[in-house]
Amino acid sequence: MTMAVDAMGGDYAPNAPVEAVCQAATSFSDTRFVLIGDESQILAAVKGNLPNNVTLKHTDVVIEGDDEPVRAVRRKPESSLVLAAKMVADGEADVMVSAGNTGAIMAAGMLVIGRLPSVDRPALAPVLPTFDGRGVLLLDAGATMDASAENLVTYAYMATEYAKHVLDIENPRVGLLNVGTEDTKGNAVVKQTFSLLTQSRLNFVGNVEAREMMAGSVADVVVCDGFVGNVVLKLAEGIGLGLFSGIKETLTSSLMTRIAGGLIRGKLRGFRDRYDWAEHGGAPFLGVAGGLIKAHGSSNARAWYMALSQGRKFIANDVLTKLSAAMEERK
Repeated sequence: MTMAVDAMGGDYAPNAPVEAVCQAATSFSDTRFVLIGDESQILAAVKGNLPNNVTLKHTDVVIEGDDEPVRAVRRKPESSLVLAAKMVADGEADVMVSAGNTGAIMAAGMLVIGRLPSVDRPALAPVLPTFDGRGVLLLDAGATMDASAENLVTYAYMATEYAKHVLDIENPRVGLLNVGTEDTKGNAVVKQTFSLLTQSRLNFVGNVEAREMMAGSVADVVVCDGFVGNVVLKLAEGIGLGLFSGIKETLTSSLMTRIAGGLIRGKLRGFRDRYDWAEHGGAPFLGVAGGLIKAHGSSNARAWYMALSQGRKFIANDVLTKLSAAMEERK
């Protein structure tokens, strides 16, 4: 399989993606990686020679984080992000990975790659860390702000297939994010979605509150519109950063706490890894007619490596075919 990598997207580009690709190329010798970006910068970031299964595609055009997404995709067809999407659209790559402008990645997915049949709006589907360590697939996390009930049901079907074949969950439990667990809670769209999901063949467990979602014991997949999902995602990230910062500050505040911290360092490392978003890889845009993985904008090499691994698993398990089949079954 072939993976197109936007080497110029993200806060730590090109160093982080280049380092991760070199690691992944060694781990996955059956996969070809194409680094797309400024050749001089990429070569400067390489520690040694590129592995044999890594090639370069040069461009010095970059879509910036503050560019207007649709306009940038149309006016910068030679940008690293759009060239990666073109490779997927033209069948030259099976999946693309980028940590760049989220809106531009979404626009490239829609305008360059296209959508799967029966999918009106794609969804961004990250895995959020949960207290039980399992993680929960949340969608939509920011692709579509005003989703309809039909959109949300489509998300639930796509997420179920993704959770089965990439997250290895045999019968994923689907929850609907709401302000309460009662059947009558929510606005008109949420109430309609609840009714449709109740009638579906999915393993629908009902309404789920945000605190239950973070516990992880209620649902494997949680569905909501992109506005709510993006707020939840960023709140969770903020709480995690604040929590770890507070623990570090407390454990380094005195000689006694530093000694105590040294004694439990191993346990703390395991605790940190459980809630580290970098360990969960990137977020797929489900509903796009090609593999499209969005890595976090501040991804380091480890997070990039996990995103690449996720993209590889997406293709190896033929998730696109399974998503298309699920959409056909809905008709």
